[in-house]
Amino acid sequence: MATFVLVPGYWLGGWAWDEVAGVLRAAGHTVHAVTLTGLAERAAEAGPGVDVDTHVGDLTALIEGGDLREVVLVAHSGANMAVTGAADRLAGRVARVVYVDSGPLPSGMAGIDFHDPAERAALEKRVADEGEGWRIPVPPFDPDADPGNLAGLDAERLAQMRERGTPQPFATATQPLLRPDPLPSTPRTLIASTIPLAAVEQMAAAGNPVFSLMAGPEWTHRDLPTGHWPMFSRPRELAALLAEAAGDPMGREAVREV
Repeated sequence: MATFVLVPGYWLGGWAWDEVAGVLRAAGHTVHAVTLTGLAERAAEAGPGVDVDTHVGDLTALIEGGDLREVVLVAHSGANMAVTGAADRLAGRVARVVYVDSGPLPSGMAGIDFHDPAERAALEKRVADEGEGWRIPVPPFDPDADPGNLAGLDAERLAQMRERGTPQPFATATQPLLRPDPLPSTPRTLIASTIPLAAVEQMAAAGNPVFSLMAGPEWTHRDLPTGHWPMFSRPRELAALLAEAAGDPMGREAVREV
């Protein structure tokens, strides 16, 4: 059985993984659903100094402090930075990194750099106007304004995301991650939800500096068509793909039968 460390994206705490974690645990796996500094039940720890290094430190402390080994380290969305940084440092303890609708960025690139100039300017203005200059406010999660990312989520789930979401420390989006050279050869899996795998592979082949990092012999790719939050919209299917990524040849079937 595998040891999973599940890391949620922006605004969310470990609670976001409740359904996925329940399925994996019922199938016999060990699961640590992480709440990063400054979010959810750790909101009181938030401040302008909470950045990528802080969140990398959270994961490093959990894995090293708990003497966890052969870890399947899972990043959803904006957790890509913390998970990538921790996996780079703990290659001897991490068996596989799984990116859920996300991926690693090149060394020296910050999360905000993935946005085009207009999106970046809008985000910076929102942080300045509504987030006291250091927090990204919780989005409205409006399915009319963002139908693609919010596909598969009902009104109750959207309300939960609004009510339980926590402003995200902005420095986690603006601090670049410096990565080692050469990069670790740790096996990696992409679970693509909002971007079709064919598009990912096309951009990788074209030499896109972000998507080219998601190609190579250490990578496997899986499709899970849904919105950007598959832990809410398709939790059982996501759990099955995680079990499969952990190397259990019967993982998908075992989890589906729970």
